[in-house]
Amino acid sequence: QVQLVESGGGSVQSGGSLRLSCRASGFKYNKFCMGWIRQVPGQEREGVASIDNDGNTRYVDYVKGRFTISQDNAKSELYLQMNSLKPDDTAMYYCAVVATDSCSRSALLFGYSGQGTQVTVSS
Repeated sequence: QVQLVESGGGSVQSGGSLRLSCRASGFKYNKFCMGWIRQVPGQEREGVASIDNDGNTRYVDYVKGRFTISQDNAKSELYLQMNSLKPDDTAMYYCAVVATDSCSRSALLFGYSGQGTQVTVSS
């Protein structure tokens, strides 16, 4: 059974930083895509960043240069370093994984996700 457990969310002021972590277990895919999805109340979930087996990353335009996704395969952990946070970044952030050889932010929406961790950025 796939389990994804996020941590690291919280409340920060605009311009601050947070580092989200995700501990993953229960899957053994030859090809997979992991990443972070976020959801604002009343809006659809959106893939923010993805990373594939080879370490290739993709980001939604509005986080490029501010967010960095990384993984530690030895620890089965995924991270999202978020810098220069803005109030518009306020959302619930979910760790996600999907078995695919075509990794993308949208592919994440069709896989497994965790319970989420709340990020709140105040102005």
